[in-house]
Amino acid sequence: MAIPVIELGDLKGNGREKFMAEMGKACEEVGFFQLKGHGVPVELMERVKKVCSEHYNCVREPKFKTESVPVKMLNKSLTEAKLSNSTPKKVENVDWEDCIVLQYAQEDYPWPSEPTEFKETMVEFGKEISKLAETLLELLSEYLGLEKGYLKRTLAGGDGPDQKAFFGTKISHYPPCSRPDLVEGLRAHTDAGGLILLFQDDEVGGLQVLDNTDRWIDAPPMKDSLVIDVGDQLEAISNGRFRSAWHRVLATDNGNRMSVASFYNPSFDAVISPAPQLLLQPNEGSDLSIYPKFVFGDYMNVYAQQKFLPKEPRFQAVTA
Repeated sequence: MAIPVIELGDLKGNGREKFMAEMGKACEEVGFFQLKGHGVPVELMERVKKVCSEHYNCVREPKFKTESVPVKMLNKSLTEAKLSNSTPKKVENVDWEDCIVLQYAQEDYPWPSEPTEFKETMVEFGKEISKLAETLLELLSEYLGLEKGYLKRTLAGGDGPDQKAFFGTKISHYPPCSRPDLVEGLRAHTDAGGLILLFQDDEVGGLQVLDNTDRWIDAPPMKDSLVIDVGDQLEAISNGRFRSAWHRVLATDNGNRMSVASFYNPSFDAVISPAPQLLLQPNEGSDLSIYPKFVFGDYMNVYAQQKFLPKEPRFQAVTA
């Protein structure tokens, strides 16, 4: 099985039925798909690559090489193995990743100052990506047979003027690693939130997704495309119809992989539960709800401690 590639341009005219079927199947069977024809300007994506790479090269890379935990732990493993004339031990519970998270709605967020066009570019990109996320959420609502605006309204915690979903962007770099056999680029996990839109490196690969037959499959670099990822909350709202898939990033000894992952998540006080329209009621007073009703902020508190552990206990914890 490969990561499905879907053309959003097919939504126009006679291609709408085909697009909806391909998108729905991808969310149900894989939890990931590559989206082409998404409407985000290619020129803007090139600028994003430029400012993110320049910021990493000028500000982040020197600190990663000398001060980061993964580098120190790998060096320790190699040194201990050399001194004892033994095989180096794999470095556990750490990721070969450097990242920053942009929070657009936080008024006092300290934006990086280098390069000078970083903030302007990323704010523009954030607007385009959040608009695309809302378009996709509307299409997913339609596919599930939910009323117009259901997923957007649920993630926002309501439709009041002060109720908004949480939108942010995580910029990651996975530098070349001298011993990729001893450390993970990013350990296997599912994403906690709603819908994730990933602008990944179009040259250096490494992203893998666990398919529904428990095989790791590549999400290969694809120029001018975005990777769309179903988060845990869409799995819960769809009552398991959509699939939040396990995924990971492999460390590599060749190339510095860039990842710009934007997440359209529920507000922390949003109440999440399976959509009532998706619950079968064979007998009065009963339903077939697989997932509990919970507050997203409570789920995130559990997720922070259990990100790399099986996801089912997270839902059980918020139920308790």
